[in-house]
Amino acid sequence: MIKNISNLGDAALYCDFGSEVNKEINSKVIRYFKSIQKENIDGINNLTPSYNKLIISFDLRKKNFQTIKKLIENLDITNDDELETNRIKIPVCCDENFSLDIKRLEEKLQITRDKIYEKFFRKEFFCYMTGFIAGMPFLGDLENELQAKRLETPRVKVPKGSVGLTEQFANVYTFESPGGWNIIGNTPQVIFDSTNENNPNLINPGDVVTFEQITKEQYYNYNE
Repeated sequence: MIKNISNLGDAALYCDFGSEVNKEINSKVIRYFKSIQKENIDGINNLTPSYNKLIISFDLRKKNFQTIKKLIENLDITNDDELETNRIKIPVCCDENFSLDIKRLEEKLQITRDKIYEKFFRKEFFCYMTGFIAGMPFLGDLENELQAKRLETPRVKVPKGSVGLTEQFANVYTFESPGGWNIIGNTPQVIFDSTNENNPNLINPGDVVTFEQITKEQYYNYNE
């Protein structure tokens, strides 16, 4: 299932599952990620899954590259249960104050905002990975009709909670940060909770996410 395992610096392995970005390959990445977590292998101190790669960092005082490589190659995941999938619904307000790029998308995609929202809110998204900003989920796969390139000039500040689209993915900005995604709304839901040390991410790789449109009033009353 892993095409190649190689060194990444002195204390990490780079597991390559292929070059394509699709749910089948990503599910293999997530299966290894969760199986290694479950094994709780002494010496492994961090796992970083992406669309089609898995980086395994380890403590050189306890393990070396060859030892970890052999453990991963001999890891039996064929009898693992099906991946646990959490289904999460995220509220989104699309008031004009939050939908910063909806007009741009109408022009680029040549469809109305009502059609954009209709397609977006009826879609089930699969979480491929989290990252770039802590806890930010990369959610695929948008249908072709909603796929647009990033902004030509990224924003210096994208508001926390912004829901964005680019190419085949949707995401949620977990913190205010620079960014170039097409913003269509904002959620009052906390996606990343830094005070929760054991499980700070609301959305994790392998989860299924749907979005639910709410009013401006519901948005501002959400956390009361």
